[in-house]
Amino acid sequence: MKMRSLVAVILLLSSLVAAASAAGKKDRCHAGDRAALLAVKAALGNPYHFASWTNDTSCCDWYDVDCDPFTGRVVGLSVFQDANLTGTIPDAVAGLVHLQNLMLHHLPGISGPIPPAIAKLSNLSQLTISYTGVSGPCPSFLGALTKLTFLDLSFNALSGAIPASLAGIASLSGINLSRNRLTGAIPPPLLSTFAHVDLSRNALTGDASVLFGVAKVLEYVDLSRNAFSFNLSGVGLPEQLGFMDVSHNAIYGGIPPQVANLTNLQQFNVSYNRLCGEVPTGGNMDRFDAYNYQHNKCLCGAPLPPCK
Repeated sequence: MKMRSLVAVILLLSSLVAAASAAGKKDRCHAGDRAALLAVKAALGNPYHFASWTNDTSCCDWYDVDCDPFTGRVVGLSVFQDANLTGTIPDAVAGLVHLQNLMLHHLPGISGPIPPAIAKLSNLSQLTISYTGVSGPCPSFLGALTKLTFLDLSFNALSGAIPASLAGIASLSGINLSRNRLTGAIPPPLLSTFAHVDLSRNALTGDASVLFGVAKVLEYVDLSRNAFSFNLSGVGLPEQLGFMDVSHNAIYGGIPPQVANLTNLQQFNVSYNRLCGEVPTGGNMDRFDAYNYQHNKCLCGAPLPPCK
């Protein structure tokens, strides 16, 4: 009898602990964060994608939501790969005041402009709005996100110029604006301290040599399929550069000899430009075949035909 009583007490205590744990788990969701998330869900028409967003569970356990393990505040919202989601980016997202990472990725039914409410997310360090139907300008109010380290607005329908206000984000070290409809020149103060830059497949013009320099931290740069025009001969290339694609532009001059000494360089494409002179030799140049140099004005030397 004593053993049975002991087992019963242990089972009762276990169930009480489990219930208390479940209650604590449910309660660790901040009321303001819960309200903001439910408002986001409602603004998008309560789609099935957010079926787990219900009042009987903690919002920290909801699909697409990440919480800080110590504070319980929502710090991440990653909504991706759902062609059935439609509408515009809800203003209600601004209620997630502790949000550090916002990802809206591969949502082709999300359209309209990027809302000013995004600028209220002052704690954002990473913002991704990519592979969507979002259109309109690349907004200047993104310059208010002073803690941003990486900005990805690729594969959208953004138009107009790159806002100069992005240059005021001192912490921003990576930017991807590829595959949009952006026009105009790169603002001179912008992109001077970036490690990762992808501006490919737009209609950008002017001098992009500001990106380069031997003292820069640049590791990855893709400027392909634009209308940039500058003299490549005088451009300094950082030692740590690992990827460089400037193909399909109007770049002139010659290839800097120092490219042969960049030991980290895995991709180097200068095809479809107006370059002349001899292709540098030695070092790592054997990695790159004629494809990387084709359709230039008068480049010559291995792997192209010999110079005359």
